[in-house]
Amino acid sequence: MKLWQSADPVGSLRGQFLRWLLIPLVLLVALNAYSVYRNALDAADLAYDRSLLASARALSERVDIVDGKLVANVPYVALDSFETDTLGRLYYKVTGVNGEFVSGYEDLPTLPSNVPRSEIYPALVHFFRADYLGQEVRIAALHQPVYDDRMRGIALIEVGETMDARRGLSRTILIDTLLRQAALVLAVALMVWVAVRFVLHPLMQLKSNVETREPTDLSDFDPALVHKEIRPLIIAMNGYMARLQTLISGQKRFIADASHQLRTPLTVLKTQAELALRENDTEAMRQIVQSIAATTDSTVHLANRLLTLARTGHGAAEGAMAKVSLRDIARQVCTELALPAVKKRLDLALEAEQEVMVLGHALLLHEMLSNLLDNAIRYTPPHGHIVVRARLKAVAERLPAEAVLEIEDSGPGIPVAEQERVFAPFYRAGAAVESNPGGAGLGLSIVRDIALLHNGQITLSNVVAGQCLRVVISFPVD
Repeated sequence: MKLWQSADPVGSLRGQFLRWLLIPLVLLVALNAYSVYRNALDAADLAYDRSLLASARALSERVDIVDGKLVANVPYVALDSFETDTLGRLYYKVTGVNGEFVSGYEDLPTLPSNVPRSEIYPALVHFFRADYLGQEVRIAALHQPVYDDRMRGIALIEVGETMDARRGLSRTILIDTLLRQAALVLAVALMVWVAVRFVLHPLMQLKSNVETREPTDLSDFDPALVHKEIRPLIIAMNGYMARLQTLISGQKRFIADASHQLRTPLTVLKTQAELALRENDTEAMRQIVQSIAATTDSTVHLANRLLTLARTGHGAAEGAMAKVSLRDIARQVCTELALPAVKKRLDLALEAEQEVMVLGHALLLHEMLSNLLDNAIRYTPPHGHIVVRARLKAVAERLPAEAVLEIEDSGPGIPVAEQERVFAPFYRAGAAVESNPGGAGLGLSIVRDIALLHNGQITLSNVVAGQCLRVVISFPVD
């Protein structure tokens, strides 16, 4: 079962890397472009306002008092320069100390009362915008003190300019800013693309190595060929291929051993069948058929053990791990194998007073205990005894208890020198061969594999010197 599964593929690493870099970069560039554009507009407004103020001051120098009246001596050349500019139009208006119109464009908007005085220039000047003749204009209103012996007051001098020049400059600044920022983004995108291509080159080489490898080549990849951050993945891949190599080697060894073990009974079956075909005596043919039946039973038993060994060797099981009762499994197995024990006149006892729960596969645990009890019945002489126990065992203080399955019989036991070797597939101890020549040598191998699958530990010991085998399997308890 997959611990994590994505509905959609992850996609291109290069594409994701470019998106994660370029999208924030474009946003930052857009913010920077806006900031630069606003600062440029402020600088342009400051420059144009300074020009308007200079025009207003130049006009104020031509305002005089003649015969007690305020007059503006503006020559025609100055009027032409005011009325027409290279990028727009200029308008002016002079208002006397009593608010009377003196010169210029009389309908030019006057200074609103709520416009604050500019703090930038050392002058009594106000800047504001207004609509005039269907166009937006920027107006500088300068308060100019005037006086003589008969008059004293402040005249208002206004100079207005259409926004054409400012807007043209704004468009120029905006286009220049956008072009520069776009060129910057394209340059960064190109550099990032080249950098990503260069950085991913070792991965592309690794991809080529994987694609060109032979299916049977499970050798390690060199982690030094890729980046430091990718090396744990390569190391994990190498570990996985090592486990895969071990699994394949085990499969090959199992297939070779299984074919060797099955070849003998199949050859015997063929020989027996050929003898039966040539035999004319009914009684002799009956004996041959009985031998064929016995050989078939032995072969079926061997095949079942091989299938069980293959399943446990791959860690496969029907259903997921769940809490199972060792006491219930022991009771069920003893019930199923009670008849063979009775036929052999064996005393079969079950000692499982308390509930013993472990995390495991009920089917495999049942198979494991069936193998152990079947072996005990096969190798225990008539009138012997067999005890099956399921119990909890306290290990030590502050440590959790262990679940224990234990089978003890009064059979011949297993010599200490052979107690480790009997777990190898198809290996049979000398006493076992004498007691049961038709055995397959797979029972204890299956038991060990199932115990390991459940994180269990199995130990063998002889209760009496050289006799009475005791098999103890301990499982961790959560």
